[in-house]
Amino acid sequence: MADDASNIDVLNSTAQTQLKTIIERIERLEEDKAAVMADLKEVFAEAKGNGFDVKIIRKVVRIRKQDTAKRQEEEALVDLYMSAIGGL
Repeated sequence: MADDASNIDVLNSTAQTQLKTIIERIERLEEDKAAVMADLKEVFAEAKGNGFDVKIIRKVVRIRKQDTAKRQEEEALVDLYMSAIGGL
């Protein structure tokens, strides 16, 4: 029985080490994320200061991330729905 207990302690120790490592990695990534968010805020402020519409810039970035086929399908559906309600 003593061997079983020591094996459990080793597993617990290993699991504890892994958990600590994972938590520390998440914390570092959260710090990196905060820094990136601050950088993005600065860039958007710069764009706004130069007279650009930040809302439109965000939309352009979102559109550029999309797959071309998916974007075209979405645009076609928007056009269809707008036509259906007499919005065009």
